[in-house]
Amino acid sequence: MTASDASNWPDHRKVEVWRVRAERKQREPDTDLLAEETPVALEFNGISHATMLATPADLEDFALGFALSEGIVGAASDVRGIDLQPRPDGIVVQLEIATACEVQLKQRRRAMAGRTGCGLCGVETLPEVMRPVAPLPPQPALPLAGLLAAMRALRARQVLHEITGATHAAGWADASGELRLVREDVGRHNALDKLIGALARAGLPAAQGMVVVSSRASFEMVQKTASAGIGVLAAVSAPTALAQRLAEQTGLALAGFVRGEDATLYAHPGRLV
Repeated sequence: MTASDASNWPDHRKVEVWRVRAERKQREPDTDLLAEETPVALEFNGISHATMLATPADLEDFALGFALSEGIVGAASDVRGIDLQPRPDGIVVQLEIATACEVQLKQRRRAMAGRTGCGLCGVETLPEVMRPVAPLPPQPALPLAGLLAAMRALRARQVLHEITGATHAAGWADASGELRLVREDVGRHNALDKLIGALARAGLPAAQGMVVVSSRASFEMVQKTASAGIGVLAAVSAPTALAQRLAEQTGLALAGFVRGEDATLYAHPGRLV
C-alpha cells in the first residue's frame, strides 16, 4: 500500500449487530458503523517518539499538528517532509525535520527516565508534561456571539460522529465566528492536533481565531491550543482545575459548557466581547 493509499485509509467500517429492544422483548439483526481506531507511530528523522491510537484520516495534519503542539518543531517550515508507511499492525508516520529540531529532540529524550505508559503523547517525565508555554500576545477581543455560533455549527460538521457516534471534533472559527476548519478523531487530543496541523498547512491566521471542541477542556487541550498561539478555547463540557490554571497563566480565554446561547467563562473573559 502506498502513502496515498494510507491517507485514504477507511475511517469507519460496517459490522453486524443485534438490536435489543425492550418493548419488543427480542433481538433483531442489523448493521452498524464503527469509527476506526488504528495504532499510529510517529518517527522524527528515524527516531521513534510516540505511538497513538487514532482515526486513520488526515494523518499528515495530525503529524504536523503534534510536532507543533508538542514543541518538537517551532514552525511548519521545520518539517521538510511527511511520509506514511502502512504496516500490518498500524501506520508509521515518518517526519523529516530540521537538524536543529532533531538535536533538541534527542536532548529531550536523553532526559527521559523510561516509558511509564501514561499515554501523555509520548511524554515520560513530569517536567515534560508540565513544559512551559509562552504567554499569548495581546489580540483584539473576539465576539462571544461568534464563539457561540461556531460551537453550534460544529455539531453539523461532525460527519464521522454522525454515522458512528464515537468521535470528537475540533474546529477553528475566524473572528466573525465562521467555522473554517474541522477535524475529527476518536481521541480529543488527536482531533485538536489534526486541526492545528491543518491550520498550518492551509496558512490560516490561527492566532486571529478561536478553537471549539466537542469534549471537555483538559490540561493538554489548553496546552496545545496556547502552544499554537490561539487565544480562545471553547469546550462543550467542563475544564479541569489544572487546565484553568494554565489558561490563566498563558492568557488564554477558556470557556466551558458552551451550549446554545450559554457559556461559562473560566479564564481571561476580556478576550471575548
